[in-house]
Amino acid sequence: MLGVTPGFRRANRTLVIGVDEAGRGPLAGPVVAAAVVLGREIPAGLDDSKRLSAKRRAALEAGIRATSCWAVAVVEPEEIDRINIFQATMLAMTRAVANLHAALDGPDCEVLIDGNMTPAGRRNEWRWPARAIVGGDGIEPCISAASIIAKEWRDRMMLDAARAFPHYAWERNKGYGTPEHIEALRLHGPSPLHRRSFAPVAQGQLI
Repeated sequence: MLGVTPGFRRANRTLVIGVDEAGRGPLAGPVVAAAVVLGREIPAGLDDSKRLSAKRRAALEAGIRATSCWAVAVVEPEEIDRINIFQATMLAMTRAVANLHAALDGPDCEVLIDGNMTPAGRRNEWRWPARAIVGGDGIEPCISAASIIAKEWRDRMMLDAARAFPHYAWERNKGYGTPEHIEALRLHGPSPLHRRSFAPVAQGQLI
């Protein structure tokens, strides 16, 4: 889950890595983090993935992957239940940055993360200078790019999962707790991809 653009040249300066995640809130499926170093050709129109249409987001993802260096890390539901969703998000970010940093031969870097917290001091494996930016996915292009990569990657995973577990309409809700999804949980119980530590899933098991 790593892409290093052919011909990508690292300037003799500190690289800026943008990081964002997708999937903190859903009742099912993984949390996904992406780390991106933008290339010299930056796709036009980068923005918070939530503000983009599905068609525009898909086109931008293709442009990012073609011109930038990127990595994706996935933390599955079983691990989310074991360590909690906050730690799982921090872990996914750490893995994504570690993979990208290694692929680029360990350059000096600064990591910009969407939100108000970073994995620094929260994951022992984290070892890079980092800055949290509230609303960063709509401000910093490298974070916007990471937001798009993470969202598109996770959506594809949930579309694949929907074919294996059709009761829950994940092709429409991507694992979020819509009324349709909650009703399916009530009728069919949780699947192996549900987060059993999340209250709606746990409560459904008691009905």
